[in-house]
Amino acid sequence: MSLIDLTLTLKPGMRGVDWEPARTVQQDGWNARTLHLYSHCGTHMDAPLHFECGENETIDQTPLSRCLTTAQVVRMTEVKPKELLTLEHLGSVVESFSAGHSLLLQTGWSAYVEDDTRYRLELPRISEELAAWCVDAGVAVLGVEPPSVADVSDLAEVTRIHEILLGGGVTIVEGLINLEALPDATFLFGAFPLKIDGGDGSPCRAWASTTEINIV
Repeated sequence: MSLIDLTLTLKPGMRGVDWEPARTVQQDGWNARTLHLYSHCGTHMDAPLHFECGENETIDQTPLSRCLTTAQVVRMTEVKPKELLTLEHLGSVVESFSAGHSLLLQTGWSAYVEDDTRYRLELPRISEELAAWCVDAGVAVLGVEPPSVADVSDLAEVTRIHEILLGGGVTIVEGLINLEALPDATFLFGAFPLKIDGGDGSPCRAWASTTEINIV
């Protein structure tokens, strides 16, 4: 099975990422670091507690079955900065989608990860219509390239979209990369967060298989 890494590499200087030496081979006999990570840095998964949605499920309560699903990519690389993503952007997926699968939205936004202003403040946004459809359609995980599914500078919007999705049972994974390498067929998708007690979210390792999955 060939795997595609969909995860940003965490580096000092990234928003919410820093570390310092804790031990060195020279002084202690081994190397180790103390990590300082914002719970929503890099490629990460949101828990309902992030916006106190639904049952306020925490990241450590996320079922492993939700971390490994079948998925498909929706290619929408012509979107403009701050564009509102609607059902029209999904095309034929609206009619063919099967409940329990995941959707990864390829907007090409990972290309701007080094441009923090554009990456964070001009990102394409999930509309209320699309968020509600994801809930009604039974989307397991909605994965996006930007660091958020909504405008991070608009508290009302970012709250509302997260409430719809997380409160409706849709797990959110943000900050994905390499979606252009995904097959057009259905594939296996994994996103595994750290098991943090009472966590509102966590960086995760996300990946996909290039092997087509036959859905019966």
